[in-house]
Amino acid sequence: MNIRFPFVVSLLAIALSGCGQKDVAPAAATSTAPVKAAAVAAPAAAAPRVIEITANDTMKFSLATIEAKAGETIKIVLTNNGTLPKEAMGHNLVVLKPGTDGGAFCAAAMTAKATDYIPESLKGQVVAATALLGPRKSEEIILKDLKAGEYPYVCSFPAHFAVGMKGVLIVK
Repeated sequence: MNIRFPFVVSLLAIALSGCGQKDVAPAAATSTAPVKAAAVAAPAAAAPRVIEITANDTMKFSLATIEAKAGETIKIVLTNNGTLPKEAMGHNLVVLKPGTDGGAFCAAAMTAKATDYIPESLKGQVVAATALLGPRKSEEIILKDLKAGEYPYVCSFPAHFAVGMKGVLIVK
């Protein structure tokens, strides 16, 4: 045991001697690409801008337009302020890729109750989505590194799109 203790202490000292040091690439191996990538990654670490949207029994989102900057990180918080049960008046917020037809998406979603009205066959058109929310429930989605364009968003619960539960995220 007397021999093991100094050996273990030595190994521990060697292991801890590297703590706190940064890995630095040699100057000759450094190029401008990694430097630019590091500069771009730093702003992404900042807290996302929070956008709060409410929905209720009138089947309207409180915001029909959201504006963002390309590359910005945003957090959208959807709150269902309604009182009717989820089975009768559930709400979600589905952000679709630019160019996606929200009406066609929601028409296909009507038969997708098992997947919170997001059809498996059209998941490739979805950028992000909340779960289907009942009364007084909230959920958030985080959108990162968006490219410029117009991203439609919808509530895919049956008939909600048809009465105007939709909007657009404009990224410039």
